[in-house]
Amino acid sequence: MSSTAKETATANGIGYPTTVNSPSGRPTFIKRNPHLSGKIAIEEHVNTNIFNSLSTNPYTKGSNEGWEGTYYQKAFMEDVQYRLGNIEERIKQMDAAGIAIMALSLMSPGIQGIFDPAEATETASKVNDQMHKLYRTGPHADRFLTWGCVAMQDPQAAAMEAERCVKELGCCGILINGFSDVGSPDAGDVRYLDEPQCEPFWAKLAELDVPLYLHPRNVAPTQSRVLRGYEFLAGSPWGFARETAEHVLRLMLSGLFDRYPGLRIVLGHCGEGLPFAIKRVDHRMRHFRKGVSGAHQHPLSHYFAKNFWITSSGVLTQSTLECTIREVGVDRVLFSADYPLEDVIEMADWFDGLEIDDPTRAKLAYGNAKILLGIK
Repeated sequence: MSSTAKETATANGIGYPTTVNSPSGRPTFIKRNPHLSGKIAIEEHVNTNIFNSLSTNPYTKGSNEGWEGTYYQKAFMEDVQYRLGNIEERIKQMDAAGIAIMALSLMSPGIQGIFDPAEATETASKVNDQMHKLYRTGPHADRFLTWGCVAMQDPQAAAMEAERCVKELGCCGILINGFSDVGSPDAGDVRYLDEPQCEPFWAKLAELDVPLYLHPRNVAPTQSRVLRGYEFLAGSPWGFARETAEHVLRLMLSGLFDRYPGLRIVLGHCGEGLPFAIKRVDHRMRHFRKGVSGAHQHPLSHYFAKNFWITSSGVLTQSTLECTIREVGVDRVLFSADYPLEDVIEMADWFDGLEIDDPTRAKLAYGNAKILLGIK
């Protein structure tokens, strides 16, 4: 198949429509549309030579989303690994897709996958310094923002690092890859962000007044019995959304947004299923006895509409995007790609071909991101 052919090929024997246009042989799924320039994409990923952010440290089975070759095609894996750290290739892809700025972060599990708190804290600091040097002071500094990473294994240290990220390194906010691994790898203990130990971090984030991106990671092994025999579902095809949505529900139920009403949380993938489910949760909780559902003071949909921003990363369905907009409003939805897991040209083709009016497209493409991240 030529690089410009548009045919139906067979991927994984299932018959997905594909166009192979990558020198690596990675299949992409592209329908060309004229590109809107100036887009801002805020869930875009890098790796680091300081440590392997795609796996826990020490390694635990199921932690690295199949990157050992169990599930993904070899050409896809090699292409993603190549693009993660290749700045010039990233700029080339951004230009081709009409993306002016990317906000960059580690892939999951990232810092959250380091079991030792002291090591996690030290590694986060080193990674933040390296990302600042590579992307915020290099020849393409005007094209990149960075999300700071913090070690929630030690929330007090995370609060201090968040302050350094924002005030000294100019990070646009903080990104956390879901729950944090704590204790012994054999025990499978994890910490969620609503737990009392995390309060110093939330107080500092509220003081700094920057957004937090809650990025998914694989379902914790202790919670994945239902996936036995289909372990690949623990990652991005399904488990990402499940794990993150349940994490968000914990935050809402805990009363976090009543204590810190100005918090701004960003979710990817059109809200990880919550736009479809959040009012069903409220509907059933109407009948609960008082005091059995946490410390929250409002229906959960109240917090979803007030404290959350949603990106379209990794989504190629207009009806899904439309539902998200209806639930949180057009001013709280943003374009993103999820590069290099997703092909930015494919994502841009889809977005630029959406049947939406021009003012809405402009808000989603760059207007809302400028407001959220303080981009002049």
